[in-house]
Amino acid sequence: MITLHDNGVFLSHGALQTAAPVSPAEGRERTLAWSILQAHSVSGDPEKLQVRFDAMASHDITYVGIIQQARASGMREFPIPYALTNCHNSLCAVGGTINEDDHVFGLSAARKYGGIYVPANQSVIHSYAREQLAGCGKMILGSDSHTRYGALGTMAVGEGGPELAKQLLKNTWDVPYPKVVLVYLTGAPKRGVGPHDVAIALVKATFESGFVNNCVLEFAGPGVAGLPIDFRNGIDVMTTETTCLSSIWETDGETRGFYEAHGRGAEYQELHPGDFAYYDKYIELDLSRVEPMIALPFHPSNAWTIREFLDNASDILAKVEADAGQRWPKAKVDLLQKIHDGGVWADQGVIAGCAGGLFDNITEAADILRGESCGDGYFTLDVYPTSIPVSLELTKIGATADLLRSGAVIKPSFCGPCFGAGDVPAHNGLSLRHTTRNFPNREGSKPGEGQFAAVCLMDARSIAATARNGGKITPATDVGYEPVRHAYHFDQGVYEKRVYNGFGHPRPEEELILGPNITDWPKMRPLAENLLVELAAVLRDPVTTTDELIPSGETSSYRSNPLRLAEFTLSRREPAYVGRAKAAAEMEARRIAGETPERLQKLLDRAGAKAGNTQFGSCVFANRPGDGSAREQAASCQKVLGGFANICYAFATKRYRSNCVNWGILPFTLDEGAAFPYEAGDCVFVPNIRAAIQEGREDLPAKVLKADGGEEEILLHVRGLTAEEKEIILDGCLMNYYAKRAN
Repeated sequence: MITLHDNGVFLSHGALQTAAPVSPAEGRERTLAWSILQAHSVSGDPEKLQVRFDAMASHDITYVGIIQQARASGMREFPIPYALTNCHNSLCAVGGTINEDDHVFGLSAARKYGGIYVPANQSVIHSYAREQLAGCGKMILGSDSHTRYGALGTMAVGEGGPELAKQLLKNTWDVPYPKVVLVYLTGAPKRGVGPHDVAIALVKATFESGFVNNCVLEFAGPGVAGLPIDFRNGIDVMTTETTCLSSIWETDGETRGFYEAHGRGAEYQELHPGDFAYYDKYIELDLSRVEPMIALPFHPSNAWTIREFLDNASDILAKVEADAGQRWPKAKVDLLQKIHDGGVWADQGVIAGCAGGLFDNITEAADILRGESCGDGYFTLDVYPTSIPVSLELTKIGATADLLRSGAVIKPSFCGPCFGAGDVPAHNGLSLRHTTRNFPNREGSKPGEGQFAAVCLMDARSIAATARNGGKITPATDVGYEPVRHAYHFDQGVYEKRVYNGFGHPRPEEELILGPNITDWPKMRPLAENLLVELAAVLRDPVTTTDELIPSGETSSYRSNPLRLAEFTLSRREPAYVGRAKAAAEMEARRIAGETPERLQKLLDRAGAKAGNTQFGSCVFANRPGDGSAREQAASCQKVLGGFANICYAFATKRYRSNCVNWGILPFTLDEGAAFPYEAGDCVFVPNIRAAIQEGREDLPAKVLKADGGEEEILLHVRGLTAEEKEIILDGCLMNYYAKRAN
């Protein structure tokens, strides 16, 4: 089904070639990725990209902080189209007026700075970007990790908020030229197989090994032509879960049809790799061999064919129970109870968001459920169309009526089921979702408090087949139905009536409307001569997600209040972290005031350092931190609590490392295999850190001051910092960097 090749290959006229009349160096310049990235880079050095994007998009968990950062740094208007969507907190009632206060702030900012404001429930962020911002050969930056529009010929990147603030200040996104990996598609999917099945299989094949980490995926091959555009979009948006940097697909008449249907035919260009384009690696994916898939907790890569899962459900669910029991001892996990009456039974199905709520997914779910019933038992089915135009067209063709008659519930455009702010299952519930992630807590439960629910990712087709069987997990290939492909008709009038589009027409005289929860960032100090940090959390899981670093769900209501949001840092993974970090920050505050606490003075004496030039704060150790969401709060909350460093073997994603750097958090790495047997309460002293960053030294001798009185030497690395990143770290954070230059 999927074969990974860790060697280069040429592509000529749609066929793979091991030899070519051009060199690999020449061939790499014939990829789509090369042409688009170089066209957007202003560096003059093809190996060191400095990219300016054509458009940006943010949702209501991120845009307040981004605009506040840019405003504090001197921004006067939005220099490129910037869409502010309201799809993450539109149904979240925690915090009183907080959510709507942020929405009002968003509209006032769009009016003042010349932006695009998409009201709540009109569209999820990626649907709006596909419909209104994408264009062949363009690049889009979004403050959401699933910013992927490659199937529309648009290279898109998900990053933390500070990177968007840089673009608003007419600066660049800086990255070394990435490796480009060909995804060579052949065959055609069988009936009952959907885009999520292909995507989950691809994530399973690539994630654990890091095969495409920080690479660009370029989709080509004879299999592309047979895929409808929604099928392509559904695969493409999930490439984020492979940890790739971005994606791009060759385009054709199917792509043209998308742009023409949305009244934007001029945005279409035919894009194909040049003859003998060269790729650093390649993946062969035979679509005809893909089977309906299910991804078990707690990652999209923990995947099986549904048939494999059903045949081995006892063993697989027992492993999930054991994993959950280790993570959350208070939770009384019982998933084996789902096995009875000749099958495995789910409690909930959800089809939603930028991956699931697409027109074709929902129409085919309606085809499967037409004239059938979801039953009157515990199983429920909720469907969230991805935008109002999609919902309107589903209504016109009768798909909505078919679903409602079957017992499904149609809900508004909303991302909540993807991150835990909607459709929270009951304790020990098993939810099947065509959404992007099934990380811990993404379903909204609080296992640290004894609650537990499990999410499995499945395609909308198999979710509908399961609903048709009353909740008995069923691959869509096992039910009889005839899919009907409907032409899609987009109604632009929906957006014309409700979306505020002020790009190019700022109103500087208008005031921002600031609710009481919208606060400025606390003051952050420049990097001192020496650094002493206390380990406030030591996480030894193979990968630590951003959802563990800063939980999603109801915590997101406080995203515009840095101090209140920081209280949730690591709360569902390491509850003692906040208290430890605060204690370290309090000692640092006293040091700055000239009243060094006795404990800190003893640590400084052990390090041979002085209070006057040694910064003290907290630190997080994790093996590979930062998989998942692009939310900058995963790093900024650590900094607000006095965090100055992360120590790891590797960062799971570029975007999380960028977030750390932009918030002045030292991105320390260890040699792979180097021991790190230290625990919370141990301290790490890094002498002459400021000089080392200034001089570009990447290997930094450090000393561990163990809580039991022992001392050990270790070697830390800070590799690959650009000149600007060095200055940001020296200044203490990106806002300080800009404020210093503005003054």
